[in-house]
Amino acid sequence: MSAGAVRSMTGQGSGSSNCALGAISVELRSVNQRGLKISPRMSDALSPLEPRFEQSIRARIQRGTVQANASFSPSAVAAQGEINVAAIVAYATQLRRVQETVGGDFTIELTGLLELPGAVVSGTVTGASLTLDAEQLWPALVEATDMAIAAMDAMRLTEGEAMAVQLRSETAAIVENLSIIATFAPRVVDAYRQRLETKIRRVLDEHGLEFSPSDLLRDIQLFADRSDISEEVTRLGSHLNMFTQTLQASDASGRKLDFIVQEMFRETNTIGSKAADAEISARVVDIKCGMERMRELVQNIQ
Repeated sequence: MSAGAVRSMTGQGSGSSNCALGAISVELRSVNQRGLKISPRMSDALSPLEPRFEQSIRARIQRGTVQANASFSPSAVAAQGEINVAAIVAYATQLRRVQETVGGDFTIELTGLLELPGAVVSGTVTGASLTLDAEQLWPALVEATDMAIAAMDAMRLTEGEAMAVQLRSETAAIVENLSIIATFAPRVVDAYRQRLETKIRRVLDEHGLEFSPSDLLRDIQLFADRSDISEEVTRLGSHLNMFTQTLQASDASGRKLDFIVQEMFRETNTIGSKAADAEISARVVDIKCGMERMRELVQNIQ
C-alpha cells in the first residue's frame, strides 16, 4: 500500500497568519460523517469571507463533519478609531442654529459631541469600510487555512494508516478462515451420505427390506445442491481481493470499502445458512466478527 493512501475522517489542525491589519487564527476539527458537512464560525470582521472560506475547505476534504473556526485579532493601529470630522461639524452647526432660535448663552463641548452617534468611526476592520478591509484579510485567511488543513490532513493520514494496518490484518484472518471452509465443504456431503445410509440401513434391516442405491444417490444429490457453497466461497474471495485492491489505491474510498464489506456480509450469511457443518459455522462466526470490526473502521475512512 502506498503511504498516505487511507485517510481517517477524524482529525484536527490549526494555523495562523499575520498581516498589517492583525492576526488570523484558524482551527479545524473533523469527525466521521456519511457526506461532507462544514460548520464555519468566524469573527465579524471575517464574516464576508465565509463562503470562500468554506469553499476552500470543501475543495480539500471529501467526507466528514468539519467544525471550522476562524478568529481575527486586530493590530493596535487597525483597532484605533478616527473622528468623523464631517459629523462633528454637522452636529455643531445644528446646535448653533438651536442656540440662535431659543437664545441664551451656552458652550458647545467637543467631548460631548464625540459621544453622539457617528462622531467616531471604528478602526479599519469594522464600520463602513468592512468589505474592503475583509478583502485585505483574505490572503492571510488563506494562509492560516492552508496551514490548518495541512496539519489536520497529517493527523488523518497517520490515523488512516493505523486503520489500514488493522484492516489488512482482519482481511488476512478472513482469507485464512475462508480457505479452511473451502477444504471442509466437500466433507459435508460425505458426512451427510454416511449418516443417511446408516439410518436407512438400520431401518430397513429392522424390517428385513432392501433399498435401491439410486434412491439414496438422488437424495444425496439434492442435499449436495442445497448445501453447495462453492459459488459463495468464490464470490467472497473475489470481494476480499477487491477490498485489498481498493485499500491499496492512492485514493482509497471509505464509501467503496463500506459497500464491499456489505457484499462480503451477504456472501458470508449465505455460507452460514447453507453449510450444515459445525466447524464451518464456527469459522463463519469468526469471519462475521472480523467483518463487523472492518465495517466500523471503514465508516471512518474519508
